Amino acid sequence: MSLKTQAQEEPQTVYITLTTMHRNLDADKKEWMKAEQEFFDKVTSKNELIIGSDVLTHYFTENSSEILHVSAYKSWEDIEKAEKITDDLIMKAWPDEKDRKAFFEKYRSFYTPMHSDEIYVSVLEPKMLENPPKDPMVVYVRKSQTASRKLSDRLKEYNDKITFKNPFIKAYYPQRHYWGSDSRDFVEAFFFNSLADLEKSHDKEEELIKTAWPKEEDRKLFFDNLKTSFTGIHGDYIYLNVPSLAK
Repeated sequence: MSLKTQAQEEPQTVYITLTTMHRNLDADKKEWMKAEQEFFDKVTSKNELIIGSDVLTHYFTENSSEILHVSAYKSWEDIEKAEKITDDLIMKAWPDEKDRKAFFEKYRSFYTPMHSDEIYVSVLEPKMLENPPKDPMVVYVRKSQTASRKLSDRLKEYNDKITFKNPFIKAYYPQRHYWGSDSRDFVEAFFFNSLADLEKSHDKEEELIKTAWPKEEDRKLFFDNLKTSFTGIHGDYIYLNVPSLAK
């Protein structure tokens, strides 16, 4: 999420809703974008309880129809309260019932009926985007399986020494399962300017690791400890965000 918060010693906990929708591949992409932009401008951007949002489209994932709608809230209670505000904003944006019905029938036509919902809670400190992106960014999502309820303190140390110092990683958002199908989920979203920068970040990561732990035995001890938090199974997904739909 391209969410910006003021830097502080203790990062603000936020709740993230993720709705995975599926594009109707027969629908016109430009018309889809127009409908999404209208809804964002009239509703999402004006809902003060939605403190951050993003729309991510398929780039390198197993399903080319995927479109992810992501929203962030300050509290669990705000998720429900925001729904009421959204309903009010919809009524204000399309006060005529016929116009409202026509818009949402068209909006729904861009998607198939299939969708899934998950809710995550932020953990650890994020690396925030310095400026709102003007061009689509590459968003690499890594979904790992946790092996225990408590994450190793080594993960924070790794981020401090590696993730936050990697210039190719423009933003980083770690989050953990709160509500959904798999309680083991630990999801990390990395923002890059390009796919080439994602590749370059791997080389920079190796360089930073050797700088942080120059002795091989220290590196092995650190990563052996870090691995205890996870089962070793993870999935990789790459999306593109839509800057004009980001809040």
